[in-house]
Amino acid sequence: MKIRTGIAALILVGLLATAGFGAEFTINAGIGLNDKSAQFQSLKFFKELVEKNSEGKIEVVLFHSSQLGDDRTMMEALKMGTQEMTCPSTAPMTAFVNAYKIYDLPFIFANEEVADYILDGPVGKKLLDMLPAQGMIGLAYWENGFRMLTNSVHSVKSPEDLKGLKIRTMENPIHLAAFKVMGANPTPMAFGELFSAMQQKVVDGQENPWGTIFLQNFFEVQKFATDTGHVYSPFVLLISRIFWDKLPDDMKKVVQSAADLAKVHNREINRKMNAEYLEKLKEKMEVTILTPEQKAAFQQACQPIYDQFAKDIGEDLIKEVQKLTSEYKK
Repeated sequence: MKIRTGIAALILVGLLATAGFGAEFTINAGIGLNDKSAQFQSLKFFKELVEKNSEGKIEVVLFHSSQLGDDRTMMEALKMGTQEMTCPSTAPMTAFVNAYKIYDLPFIFANEEVADYILDGPVGKKLLDMLPAQGMIGLAYWENGFRMLTNSVHSVKSPEDLKGLKIRTMENPIHLAAFKVMGANPTPMAFGELFSAMQQKVVDGQENPWGTIFLQNFFEVQKFATDTGHVYSPFVLLISRIFWDKLPDDMKKVVQSAADLAKVHNREINRKMNAEYLEKLKEKMEVTILTPEQKAAFQQACQPIYDQFAKDIGEDLIKEVQKLTSEYKK
């Protein structure tokens, strides 16, 4: 866990100490994305529901743009009970629960509808049920979205075009391995460090959903984009188990209901925003829309990843997800 020091730490302690004055319970909720993101808009929706339906007994205080630290730092804070809520992508959650690597397998979900079917079904619940042992409660799956590729060197239309490119990934072994087999030079890095790293040419590119690419102004330091859709990235709305156990049952119901309603809200606006931001990015970048044949080449290049991580993730879990996705298509 990163240690917060100096003036910034004192300011943060002051913010957390004064937040929720007058309420019986305070939820300090931090995320990595900025206040224009669909994720933050849904957190505001969640806040309104909780504060209204708890009749002011719970106050939700929101922090965006990694103000409380990166995903790993905030999850550690949840475990210790020094922060109440965060909403990370599933990729950094693999440091706590190995099975979450299932969501990082390249091209395992064909579209958002298949992802919803898996996340809201028995597999999704099974993985949420693994979190209390790690000091966290998984309230609902929200959406980050399909991850797309950008870079500042040249257009990418095939795996061969990735050769030699330094691509920032999350600190996740499957993401690193996938870009390696496609020929890139993957570089793990915290999200908060990414813009300056691209600006200073420490890395050539990165991969994130369209909304993140646009709202973080990555187009200012990236010229080329490709709709690879190589990984579907869910968010998980997490709450500290230490805090959760202090809540009365009626307040738990308020929080869980708000999380479920905000999930629907999040997916709707995230998909709408991603579509809109793609069109805006086409005005600022050279965007390559892959043909089915071109996308199949990326899928084929990533096939060794399934065998490489089968034992690590669990062969039965992979087969279960593949069976469910196959059934959904029918």
